[in-house]
Amino acid sequence: MPTNTGGLLRKSLDTPDEVRPFENDSGELQIVNVGGESIVGRAIFKPGWRWSKDVKPIAKTESCQGAHAGYVISGRMRVRMDDGTEDEFGPGDVMIAAPGHDAWVVGDEAMVVIDWQGFADYAKRT
Repeated sequence: MPTNTGGLLRKSLDTPDEVRPFENDSGELQIVNVGGESIVGRAIFKPGWRWSKDVKPIAKTESCQGAHAGYVISGRMRVRMDDGTEDEFGPGDVMIAAPGHDAWVVGDEAMVVIDWQGFADYAKRT
């Protein structure tokens, strides 16, 4: 249960304010609103997930236009920027990705990331 007393706020991603499923049963985004426009999200990307296949139909953009700042809990993800540069992220990595990229899970383990920048409108159906 969330609490907000004496200048402290506690919320849990285990009881998110909203859950947004990805296409093809490929994972989901769990978000908590921590005040105003401030969103913290935990994304669970199942093996085989790819932004261009599982979120693009929701976003309706050619590439992901979210700016992400996150921390990888488990699994691996490869990110390719629109200009062709790429990198791979895994457990313990802090991940910064500017708008304009595709991304996909590498391997057969779910990729879990906590993101505090780019999930306010991510995979939000309109």
